[in-house]
Amino acid sequence: MWPDKESKIDFLNFNEIAESIKDLITEKELMPISIGVFGDWGAGKSTVLELTAKALEKEEQDYIQIHFDAWTFQGYDDAKAALLETIAAQLVEAAGNDKELLEKALDFAKRIDKVRFMGLIAEGAAAVSGMPTFGAIQDFFGWASDATDDEDDDNIDLKDLQNDVKELGKVGKKTKGVIKPKKKFSPPKEIREFRKSYISLLKAFDKPVIVYVDNLDRCLPENTISTLEAIRLFLFMPNTAFVVAADPDMIRLAIPHFHKGASVRHQTDYLDKLIQIPVHVPKPGVAEIRAYLIMLITQDRKIPQESFDQIREGLEESLKFAWKQEQISVDDLLGKCDLPNKAELREEFKVAEQLAKIMAESTNINGNPRIVKRLLNQVRMRKKTAHRRGMQLDERTITKLVIFERCMGVQATKKLYELIDNEKGQPSLISDLEDSESEIDINALPEEWKHDVPFINKWSRLRPQFTGIDLTAAAYLSRQNIPMGSINSVMSGAAQALLEGLIRQKTKASQASDLLLEKTSSEEYVSVMDGLVDHLRQIEDWEPKTPGVYGAWKLAKYDQRCKDIFLAAAKKAPKKRWLSSIINELGGDN
Repeated sequence: MWPDKESKIDFLNFNEIAESIKDLITEKELMPISIGVFGDWGAGKSTVLELTAKALEKEEQDYIQIHFDAWTFQGYDDAKAALLETIAAQLVEAAGNDKELLEKALDFAKRIDKVRFMGLIAEGAAAVSGMPTFGAIQDFFGWASDATDDEDDDNIDLKDLQNDVKELGKVGKKTKGVIKPKKKFSPPKEIREFRKSYISLLKAFDKPVIVYVDNLDRCLPENTISTLEAIRLFLFMPNTAFVVAADPDMIRLAIPHFHKGASVRHQTDYLDKLIQIPVHVPKPGVAEIRAYLIMLITQDRKIPQESFDQIREGLEESLKFAWKQEQISVDDLLGKCDLPNKAELREEFKVAEQLAKIMAESTNINGNPRIVKRLLNQVRMRKKTAHRRGMQLDERTITKLVIFERCMGVQATKKLYELIDNEKGQPSLISDLEDSESEIDINALPEEWKHDVPFINKWSRLRPQFTGIDLTAAAYLSRQNIPMGSINSVMSGAAQALLEGLIRQKTKASQASDLLLEKTSSEEYVSVMDGLVDHLRQIEDWEPKTPGVYGAWKLAKYDQRCKDIFLAAAKKAPKKRWLSSIINELGGDN
């Protein structure tokens, strides 16, 4: 089994990206700097951060490296200040027993406490008045970049604000000891002192500070932008670099939740001003996914470190020069390795080569490393279950069926297993598809399969061939793994949120659903539609207000594949005038 987290070992030639980021950070003339590591969910952004940190550890220059996982603080009352407090805590720890450094670090931590308090007051005042929170906090963080030494202090009498805080008991407790009654208070002045304290501390450390911010695109929009606003406090301060990993499209979609009325141009401008240098994680192609699969297999087999390194370096070198030469062969990879089970490992690598093309090019996998890893974990779990039950199932057979499930969806898979049941484990349609050397006759396919004929064509040629094989046991095993739980296990958080949102939708128009659709990769739409149809199948009598009907309709309008799946399910529902109208609107025949 493989852990579903970032890796410190490069399997996809991400070291080149990490080295490029390291070069930017080590170029003293570029400091201070903010770098964005951009990519879709599961693309490998977290791994790039880990590899960058590892690369900097090898430099002669000593760095203070701080890692902040924004998602860890999702849902906490003080999540907006979590980044500031994490930086302060790490700097206090880095000071160690050095009295001068510790004194400066503690002074900076006290400044953080005041900054945090100002954020709480903004929230408290908003809650008392019933006003939206985010504008107040936005104004507060805006002081960070607008304040100058020539400004007059905008003194704020905190006595009145304290009265508001007393009405908000929870907020009052958090501010205990931070302020004193009747104390005159100037936010711009505090921001200046905050920055001054930080600069003094870094000068004393004489080390650059690198802050890695990860998982922003997993957070709610408000927390995403609040974290970015907190970063603004540190921008343009000497010897500091921020490396932010995120899906830029999701950040742009989050901006209007925080900056009310922000246009598309403003969304782009916001990100451009915050991130000086964007670095995009490339989508892996067939060669990259081949290398990734081979390395996952190598890792799982726990071969000796020397042979492991030889295989990894051989693949890395091959990927580096893929632009001018053929990729390294499996035999060349294993040539120098002294392994007792080399023939067995070679066979597994050859299977990986066959899987790479379909995993890289299928619209529902699309070379996403996280999805690839989760699929392999599903295969391994089913293999173990089959072994416990005495089923003589080849791992390649299980893999081929798992790929079908992921790429074609639940309804298409149910149809496959229905054919297997009806024809005693050997459906003639599969044999016809595998024997055919010409284009597939779409009319010969079940309705549930027609939404992705190119995939069916590639899948039918994937080894092992199923012709003459009894698939009864494999179908029985797989059916137990198809329910919603297994769909969600390979869905991103955005896709799961979309499924839940569309199930709740009770009218055709829904801005909330529109936002969720935009935040979800189109590669996951089929899985979401399968979840919707599975939900609707549990309802005997559909009505216009049935939760999920209009959610499925909206998703069908967005995606042709989803339209075909929904129409296939809708045509099997009891005939009703309103439902016939929806079917006709989507271009289906009753």
